[in-house]
Amino acid sequence: MDFDDDDWGLSAEQLDSLEKDAYRKIAQQQQQLYSSSSSSDITQQLHSNNTKPIFSSPSNKVESSPIATKVLSTSIILNSKSDESSKGVPKLSVKFLLHASGNIAAKFSYDPVLVAAIRKIPRASWNAKERLWIFPVSSLLSAAKVFSEISGFNVEVENLDPLVQRAISAASASPDLRDWYDKIPSYIESKLLPFQRDGVRFVLQHGGRALLADEMGLGKTLQAIAVAACLRDSWPVLILAPSSLRLHWASMIQQWLNIPSSDILVVLSQWSGSNRGGFTIVSSNTKDNTRIDGLFNIISYDVVPKLQNVLMASEFKVVIADESHFMKNAQAKRTTASLPVIKKAQYAILLSGTPALSRPIELFKQLEALYPGVYKNVHEYGNRYCKGGIFGVYQGASNHEELHNLMKATVMIRRLKKDVLSELPVKRRQQVFIDLAEKDMKKINALFRELEVVKGKIKACSSAEEVESLKFSEKNLINKIYTDSAEAKIPGVIDYLGTVIEAGCKFLIFAHHLPMIDSIHDFLLKKKVGSIRIDGSTPPASRQALVTDFQEKDAIKAAVVSSVNIYYLLANDTVDDIIWDVVQSKLENLGQVLDGHEDSLEVSVSQQRSSPGKQKTLDSFLKRCNGEEHQSKVKCPRQ
Repeated sequence: MDFDDDDWGLSAEQLDSLEKDAYRKIAQQQQQLYSSSSSSDITQQLHSNNTKPIFSSPSNKVESSPIATKVLSTSIILNSKSDESSKGVPKLSVKFLLHASGNIAAKFSYDPVLVAAIRKIPRASWNAKERLWIFPVSSLLSAAKVFSEISGFNVEVENLDPLVQRAISAASASPDLRDWYDKIPSYIESKLLPFQRDGVRFVLQHGGRALLADEMGLGKTLQAIAVAACLRDSWPVLILAPSSLRLHWASMIQQWLNIPSSDILVVLSQWSGSNRGGFTIVSSNTKDNTRIDGLFNIISYDVVPKLQNVLMASEFKVVIADESHFMKNAQAKRTTASLPVIKKAQYAILLSGTPALSRPIELFKQLEALYPGVYKNVHEYGNRYCKGGIFGVYQGASNHEELHNLMKATVMIRRLKKDVLSELPVKRRQQVFIDLAEKDMKKINALFRELEVVKGKIKACSSAEEVESLKFSEKNLINKIYTDSAEAKIPGVIDYLGTVIEAGCKFLIFAHHLPMIDSIHDFLLKKKVGSIRIDGSTPPASRQALVTDFQEKDAIKAAVVSSVNIYYLLANDTVDDIIWDVVQSKLENLGQVLDGHEDSLEVSVSQQRSSPGKQKTLDSFLKRCNGEEHQSKVKCPRQ
């Protein structure tokens, strides 16, 4: 039903005058009613079968129990009469909406009787800008009573959808844990930006079950770790993440939480390298024999189906699901295996920079994971929010604003970069560690051992001519290590780019080696991601046109923003260990020259200032090949 808002252009004095007139008319109508009917007749009429309260139990009695136990019908008639007796009785219509603030809005064409009634609702207020009456969810029962007591009118109320009501009820029943915020260690809390503190409090306020949907680059991982710190009494913690982010999570936990590195367990299908972070590495190939017994346990979505029995038997009370949009496909094995694990947990934090608000059906499984008692019927959800698609059932979007308001009110907090720019540093550099295939690491290790032999020969050689020849061999080997390190990283880089593409944001990729550039470009073409490529073969005359396309066309995923996140994709035990230290040194020097202090361009405070097991020369790097390097535990500076 449509309502005319233009009738509301009244001053406060006019509204007060109309309200007095309404009271006078109501009194006159009641007097006429009493004069023509006995009190018993009036009572019988008001409680006839045609009069229905807004909130009704199966016995049709209005109760004073909490809203969490109530379900409203979608559309009802208040104070109606039989067809014969309702002739000449005026009709009034009211529509309840879920407001963006999380409160309830009442919308109706101006009528002094309705205005007089709604003023009786506790904490109801007039929003002149939106021309709506707003009141808190806790006043819904009072609203029911107020409208049911209007006499002499047929009052039709279009209520909130039953799914909306259940979601609000479930959220209202969640325990408010904001008092636990003080459990965050001070060295973490002091590093949180104001909007990140708000994110942590939001999750706690909603009982530790929420969707943290900040745009990529706003620190969802750190916020989740801060929430986990508040829930320390319920550890151990299970973290579900894309395969490319498993080591990143391990590194972040190691840096921020004061726990032994060995208590951070990472499940990998294969493992190579020296594990200088000291994590507990477990193979996923052993299936039911796999022991998931760390304080923090990090598993990729693709491995969950193999280990579902183990995970369900482990009784994890805290589950963090990173990039939770990986569960958007209801038929995917990783979705059907992950959901029971999340549902069973007492606390569940879902992280996604792309919650798929434009395709609501992709949200259903994530919402079901958090509130299985509410989102239990995909058809109910689909018929409400997913109509209008042309590519299949439930592929469209309907009642979009209501769904967005519902999620904000009950389960989701989302901030965009543009909304928090004033709180963000100009640039943040972060390391993302990727794992390499064992066969590639064997090849690189062999090259390092060969290089060590050549260096030994150079030291022992007395002939200048032979030294020159050996140095030429040394240079060739170093170049080979550089190129092979790049090629070994290609699968890991491609895997990580998949998560970036999922985020839907624009991004820049800088690469040095041609095989890496070719592989990235081929991957983007395969994924049908609009992109441009500028390399040494690009004619100078064409570059500006490409840059313009890069900046102006939405279909081409590139970005220049005032706040930039720079992710260095590094692989342990490769030449990256040396390069990173050089990069960091140059950034510090540049910062001192430009701004007079060295931290202006340094790595994000949540990151280490160098890669684990920092190395400065090829000589020290070579020690690893012979097992001479001491495996020391790396601690993150927390001040």
